[in-house]
Amino acid sequence: MTSTFPNISISTERLVLRPFEETDAEAFAEMMNDELVTAWTSVPQPYTEADAHAWITRRAPAERAEGRGIVFAVDEFLTQRLVGTVRLSHTDWRVRSAEMSYIVAPWARGEGYASEAALATAQWFFRDQDFERLELRTAADNTASQQVAQKIGCISEGVLRGAWIARARDDRGEWRDVRTDLIVWSLLPEDLDGVAEQLADTGGFTRFPDWN
Repeated sequence: MTSTFPNISISTERLVLRPFEETDAEAFAEMMNDELVTAWTSVPQPYTEADAHAWITRRAPAERAEGRGIVFAVDEFLTQRLVGTVRLSHTDWRVRSAEMSYIVAPWARGEGYASEAALATAQWFFRDQDFERLELRTAADNTASQQVAQKIGCISEGVLRGAWIARARDDRGEWRDVRTDLIVWSLLPEDLDGVAEQLADTGGFTRFPDWN
């Protein structure tokens, strides 16, 4: 029998993390066509609404159903606008570990939403699902993603040399592949001690996210 994560939603003070719906396709496609998303991920470029629809209706649900992980859409609580996405992947049910990644829409950057969503996911992952290790991998020049990892308490474990293909604009404005290093980060349950309080004290978010 395949182990799977429950089909749930997680709430914080400002955000709701929930399963994707078909009505998210337009906003999701717009977010995934952002220059920084294209640069640091391997998503198709351009990213069409058909790509978004396939991810939302087939590929993302299959991540959970087949035990590989879980994908959350992240909404701003007050406006219900799509802020971004958090994904757990490469789940190892024996080792009780998974890899986390996150993307934030351009309009929502600078508000601490990535840290808030990532921390809420980590708390649920450890405390409710009884996992023991969360791993993140960030491109060497992706400082924004690295800052999120640091804010939620991750520890840098080392560098995987030449392990990722990023994308950059060439002189003609065309995207080209660029090989880059990856920084490996880990988060264990004990690393979360005090993190929520620190972020809340700096004007972040609630200390006690709820999930259902």
